Amino acid sequence: MPILIQILLILFLGMNVLMYILMWIDKRRAETDKWRISEKTLWVVAFLGGSIGGWLAMRLFRHKTKHTSFAIGLPGVSIIYLSLLLYVERMF
Repeated sequence: MPILIQILLILFLGMNVLMYILMWIDKRRAETDKWRISEKTLWVVAFLGGSIGGWLAMRLFRHKTKHTSFAIGLPGVSIIYLSLLLYVERMF
């Protein structure tokens, strides 16, 4: 596997872990009425590759499930990223 693909996969994995942690932190802060992570920040991380981690966290923590943009958007972005990864992987 070319080094570029390896780097992209590591970055992709890192963004998903980051998004999962951000969703967990935001959920805990929501429960205790503390300062929250903005939805804009969550979307930026999702579009930078963390959508699968966000989708998983959303389902496991039951966080942002009533927000239509997250309930539909995170799975949609995840499908796009997975499709792109499969396409790039087949190129090499």
